[in-house]
This record gives sequence, structure tokens and C-alpha cells, in this order.
Amino acid sequence: MRAVVARDLEDAAVQELSDDRRFATAYNAALQSAKMAILCAGFQLASTLGHHRLTFEAARLALGASAAGHLDFFEACRRKRNVIDYDHASVATHTEAEEIVAEAKDFFELVERWIAASHPKLIP
Repeated sequence: MRAVVARDLEDAAVQELSDDRRFATAYNAALQSAKMAILCAGFQLASTLGHHRLTFEAARLALGASAAGHLDFFEACRRKRNVIDYDHASVATHTEAEEIVAEAKDFFELVERWIAASHPKLIP
């Protein structure tokens, strides 16, 4: 999962991509980071309708208050990502793409710090 997050963060930083693609790719990095936290905490991943929302809710339980701001942000981004991937083009602005890229990077770093502190045996 770390490799997926790293790839997506790297790809989302490519300025030549559309803002929509950068937004959706950074969102996926955040989703995978949340999944890392869930698995490290011993929870199972949701595989049902609404699994993105459930993933962020479960990550909130695993990570606690320190992640609340990030998870609120990604929950707000979830609907826009759905529109980008399934319905319309030119949805995300450049500012929104930049913001989610930075937020996803910060969230991944928070998850890695949490893993190091709470589950050090899971550090590669």
C-alpha cells in the first residue's frame, strides 16, 4: 500500500496532468493511507456500497482526533471525486488540486507517524 500511496502522490504532483486527474489521484492516495491505518489497527476493510465513506470513518476510529481535520477534508472531497471519475470533466480547480495534493501528503505522513508510534513492528 505504501508503494501505491507514493506512486499516487508523485503522479498527483505532475503539473501537466489535468486538475481533475490530479485531484482524483491525490484523493486515492488519501484513501489508501486511510486503509493502511485501518489494517494496522486490526480492522477489516469495507467492500460494500459506500466503502470510501466507511473507510474514512474507520480511519477516524483508528487514528483518533489527530486525523479529524484531514478526514473531514477528504470526506468533503469524496463527492467531487465521484463526479470527476464518473460524470463530468473540468470539475476541480487548480487551487483544489493543489490543496488536496498537499493534504494527502500531510495525511500520509501522519499515518506513517501513527504507525511508527502505535505499531512499530509494521515499519518496513
